[in-house]
Amino acid sequence: MGGVKRPRNVTATKLGKRFEQALLFAARKHAGQVRKGTPAPYISHLMGVASLVLEAGGDEDLAIAALLHDVVEDCGGAPMLKEVRRRFGSRVAHIVEGCTQEVDLAWRERRENYIRHLRTAGADVRLVSAADKLHNSRHILTDYRELGDRIWSRFSGGREGTLWYYQALLKEFRRRKPNRVVNELARVVAGLKKAAGRGGRRKRRAL
Repeated sequence: MGGVKRPRNVTATKLGKRFEQALLFAARKHAGQVRKGTPAPYISHLMGVASLVLEAGGDEDLAIAALLHDVVEDCGGAPMLKEVRRRFGSRVAHIVEGCTQEVDLAWRERRENYIRHLRTAGADVRLVSAADKLHNSRHILTDYRELGDRIWSRFSGGREGTLWYYQALLKEFRRRKPNRVVNELARVVAGLKKAAGRGGRRKRRAL
């Protein structure tokens, strides 16, 4: 019963009131939002990303940034970023800003710009971003196994655009020393590419 025992000489990451406040803040700001094509509350994604960041050794600031990584893009833009900085500090705000995509661009341009941005981003931003992409790609792969090619209708880029994006992200993340998040992302992207390839072949044979 109780928590898992820690190995000796391993210090647990401390999560205090700031983390609790960030979780409540994220839940309130994203209230009513759901994951694409599902009834799952959007906070499930944010908690999943925070979990991946913590499991990769991230500290409290990184975990808070993971919870808030979409709040500027989805819940208020520049004024929201100022609020994040005021409530949670400049480091958290910098990471959140680094994970935020430009919303007033075409789909492909927006993602190409984000990938270029990651080339010069610091390790904090890259870790939270990679955790975000890992959680998203896992979700896509899991749902693909249930729904097949119907899942691509959820995404503006469709099948080809979505596969391109995750492969391009993986290539960028691999430019620096890989970590457990990037290594797992590589496995998931490979699985998604393989599954989608089989689906495409089945569709062509049916024509």
